[in-house]
Amino acid sequence: MGQGATESATVVFMADSTPIRGHRRGVAWTPVTYGVHREQTVPAEAEHPPFWDEDDLAGWQLLMTDVGCFTGLTALEVHGVPLPPLPRECPVFMALAKDDPRPMRDGVHASRHIRPVSYVVVRGLRVAVLAEALTAAARWVGLVDLVAMVDAALHLELVSPEDLEAASASRRPGSRRLRAALALVDAGAESLWESLLRLLHVVCEIEVETQWTLTDADGVVVATADLWLVGTTALHEYDGDEHEKAPRRVVDRRRDRRVDRIGYVRRGFTSGDVLYRPVTILEDADRSLGRPHDPTRIRKWHRLLKDSLFTPAGRTAFLRRIPAPSPRRRTA
Repeated sequence: MGQGATESATVVFMADSTPIRGHRRGVAWTPVTYGVHREQTVPAEAEHPPFWDEDDLAGWQLLMTDVGCFTGLTALEVHGVPLPPLPRECPVFMALAKDDPRPMRDGVHASRHIRPVSYVVVRGLRVAVLAEALTAAARWVGLVDLVAMVDAALHLELVSPEDLEAASASRRPGSRRLRAALALVDAGAESLWESLLRLLHVVCEIEVETQWTLTDADGVVVATADLWLVGTTALHEYDGDEHEKAPRRVVDRRRDRRVDRIGYVRRGFTSGDVLYRPVTILEDADRSLGRPHDPTRIRKWHRLLKDSLFTPAGRTAFLRRIPAPSPRRRTA
C-alpha cells in the first residue's frame, strides 16, 4: 500500500460501538477517555487480541480534527502489521496539524505536523499510510523492532520498497532510523521471530538466505527453510509453539528425515534461544561454517536486544523516550 491521498481513502467497515463526546452513566456505557464514552460491547474472543480496541480508537478519533489521524504503532496495528510486545502503558499515537488543539489526556501521544499526514480509512479509522506510520514508529522503537515490522509489512505486501525509500530519504523524525533499518530488512521472514532469528545471524556476520528451497538430486522439493547458512548444509529455523502440538510434531519429524537423507542438517530454535541463549545459535553456525567459535561476536546482538521491545529493558527504555504527560495504564 503506497503513499496515497486522503481523498482516495476507502472505508472497509465501521467499529461495532459508536462513541460519543460527553458523559454517560450506567453499565451500558464505558469510558474511553475523559469526556468520551462508547456503548459497552462484548469483546470477541481472539487467539491474539489486538493491543488497541478499535471501538476505543473510534472514541479517540473524536478528539481529532478532520486532518488528524492515528500514526506510528497504533496505525500499524490497524493496518494489520504484527507488533512486538508492547508495555501496558503504551499510549495511542496521533498525528495532528500544527495548529490543531492537542488533546491533553492520559494515554495519548500527539505529534504536530506542518503539512497534513497522508492517511487512509480502515474500518472507519483514519490511519497514516504505512510508510508514514513506520517512519513515525521509528522515533520510539529499537532497531530490532523496526526491522521486524518492516520485514512483516513487506512480506504482507502492505507497503512498497519504493515508498519506504522515499520516506527514509525525508527529513522527518524517524527517517534516519528507518534508513538504517532498510539496510537490514528482508521480506522473506514469515513472522517477527523469524526476522529476529535472521537478524541475529546477520549481526554475527553469518550470510543467510531466507525461504530457501532445498531439492533432491531429481529436482524434487524436499523443504523450504526459514534460513539457509550460505555455503553450508545447515538450515536454521524458528520453531513456535505450534511445533509442540502432536500433529505438527509428526509432520516435522518426517520433514527432518527427508532433509537428513540428502545430507543436510535442520536446527530448530525457540524464542528463548533467540533472546536468552543466542550464543548457542552462534556456536552451531560457526561449526557449520568451519570457522573458530568466537562468543564475543554475540555482543552486538545483546546490545541491540537491550533496546528492543522484546525485552523488559527495551520496553522500559521505550516508555522513557515517549514524551507523554501520563501514559495510559491498562487493566489486567
